[in-house]
Amino acid sequence: MIPRSFFAAAFLAIAAFADPPLTTIQDVLYKADGTRFTGTLTISWTSFEAIDRSAIATQVTTVSVTDGNLRVQLVPTTTATPTAKYLVKYNSDGRIQFSETWAVPSSTAPLRVRDVRVASSLSAATAGADTGTTNPLQESDVTGLVADLGARPLKGPGYAAGRVAVVNPSGMMESAVGNASDCVHVDGSSGPCGGSQPGFYDGDSPSGIVDGANTNFALSATPSPASSLAVYRNGILQKSTQDYTASGNAIQFVAASTPQPGDTLLASYRLAISDDSGAAQTFPSSQVLCSGTGIPNTATSFASLGQCNIPGGVLLPGDRVEIHFDADHQGTAGGFSIEVHWGGSTALHRDAATGDLQVTGRADAAILTSGAYLSAESWGTVLPFAAGVANASDDYSSGVTIDFQGKVGAAGDTLTLRNYTVVRLP
Repeated sequence: MIPRSFFAAAFLAIAAFADPPLTTIQDVLYKADGTRFTGTLTISWTSFEAIDRSAIATQVTTVSVTDGNLRVQLVPTTTATPTAKYLVKYNSDGRIQFSETWAVPSSTAPLRVRDVRVASSLSAATAGADTGTTNPLQESDVTGLVADLGARPLKGPGYAAGRVAVVNPSGMMESAVGNASDCVHVDGSSGPCGGSQPGFYDGDSPSGIVDGANTNFALSATPSPASSLAVYRNGILQKSTQDYTASGNAIQFVAASTPQPGDTLLASYRLAISDDSGAAQTFPSSQVLCSGTGIPNTATSFASLGQCNIPGGVLLPGDRVEIHFDADHQGTAGGFSIEVHWGGSTALHRDAATGDLQVTGRADAAILTSGAYLSAESWGTVLPFAAGVANASDDYSSGVTIDFQGKVGAAGDTLTLRNYTVVRLP
């Protein structure tokens, strides 16, 4: 005969593993436009212990809602240890519409959503982990937040609202100091805007009698530098020392170039002005420094086909010089070679075959504080396209010569520089 104490122990063991109590939430859900909600509810929670001491593990469940009808059974959380809540996400039309938090009490009768909804729900990131505490979220608790904040500029002691922001030497953000009408420089300093107007003359008419005998004329101002002076007679650029000489603002033409009655004289030049750098004002637009047709060469050794002499004081750091040329080859005895020299540096060298009748190319010189960066490209009738770069250390402050040189590969052929142009871009 089995003693009663055995049955009592067995009953207690079965009770210990019984399902936890459940509360039914049953309701009809609507959208704001009055139509019934259709979608899913994703319900998540963290582990807790139910009132009957059942261990509820962290989990997520999905409940379908069709035509607004919701019915789900959940373990009560208001009597749980620790107090827990459910995070409920409403999904419809392929995306999460909104989320809220439920606190489910023990009830034998079905409850509506309004009976379990927590008025001040937690965020989607923290509601499921709520433990009933109200400790503030620390910056270090958010992954990457401290590093992102450290990458932002800090507010410096000189920061003030409503002013231009500058970055001080310590990397902190401050406000520019100065008058409201001042201009801010790139180093953060400020000062009065404007200053001297552009120092150049375009289309200056030299004073003097144009009668075929007078050779002395005067400019309205003194060119600075003197090499910036460009004198035009009837639109034709006159060459310094060959057609005229200049001293200060005075121009004296040589006898062979004496202006004749009816001639028009014009001059363009820079002026000496004071600015932040102390340098003379540059020309405001592109300037053709040289152009010509060149000469032929029938020798098998390199010889100059044409030159452009840029005087000292014309080029400034930041300028760019463009060099264009065209040459042709006559004869079938051999090929030819052509080079473009920037001072003592070779900007371009090409060796062409017998079948190359024409060759063209261009080179650029980017003017640095000292020297220049050179780049070049060229191609011909048969000669393939080629490009290259080089570094020139030539001192351009006292002037630089651009020399087009060429040679033929065999006697009887001719290489001719048909055209070249040198343009300065300020």
